[in-house]
Amino acid sequence: MARERADVQLAQLARVPPEGPRWLYEIKYDGYRALAHREGTRVELVSRSGLRYGGLEAIREAVRSLGPRVLTLDGELCALDDEGRPRFELLQRAITHEDTSIVYFVFDVLAIDDRDVRALPLSERKRALESLVPRTDGGPLRRVVSHVGDGAGFLEATRSLGLEGLVAKRIDRPYRTGRNDDWRKVKTHARQEAVVVGFTPPEGTRVGLGALLLGVHDRSGALRYAGKVGTGIDDATLGALAHALEPVVVPRAPVLDAPRMREARWVRPQLVVEVRFTEWTSDGRMRHPVFVGLRADKVPSDVVKEVADS
Repeated sequence: MARERADVQLAQLARVPPEGPRWLYEIKYDGYRALAHREGTRVELVSRSGLRYGGLEAIREAVRSLGPRVLTLDGELCALDDEGRPRFELLQRAITHEDTSIVYFVFDVLAIDDRDVRALPLSERKRALESLVPRTDGGPLRRVVSHVGDGAGFLEATRSLGLEGLVAKRIDRPYRTGRNDDWRKVKTHARQEAVVVGFTPPEGTRVGLGALLLGVHDRSGALRYAGKVGTGIDDATLGALAHALEPVVVPRAPVLDAPRMREARWVRPQLVVEVRFTEWTSDGRMRHPVFVGLRADKVPSDVVKEVADS
């Protein structure tokens, strides 16, 4: 499928939320980033890496129902659990089966009719978004609710609800593409996207493969070994991964710092996954990693080791 990269603003990882009247706080939604482009009756949903999502007709129809005939929204596609919480683990299956329960949570507006509004401060873009998308609960299209004051308290609330974390945003700044500290994300637990660079064979009753061997790019762009993960992968995913990886086996490890593993089968770095873990070890490995899901919306070159700046 053809891809054309979407220029979106990204949040810098932080250890604690910034405080003060210039900041607002939103839930960090656990899903696929997506821009919604409307021109007349045509609505496209595009990932950060340029992947165009198919299906999702209920969301497209909801975007068509909005006033402007030309419109660009920024948000997150999410699958919700029985308690209404976004769960990344549910999303890939939901999209594959065109599940009508997928929700598009919108947090920004970039263009309205013939106006590019990215130069406006966030506070003005939020007011425009509120008039465009009044609904914050129920339905396939929902505006993200923003909160002001007490970032630490908001983070604790996300933790108690079992959510991924928060995003803090400067209300007086324009929309700036790329990763910058006008937007800062704080996670309730460590998560990292990783490139699949190999796998081990299954043992015992396990099917497909044993564990995925992972890599992440450092700040210089080098792909380095980051550990392996086998926990959290169900049998169906194990089989699908084995089927995808067998044709791309290569004779040498495509990463720096690769361990000597006789049983390892190295592959071309093409797939991206998301992993939850406890901490980074001193030699650059993820400690106690758990597989969260495939990231079909990401390309390997985007996967960089995330380090909190503040």
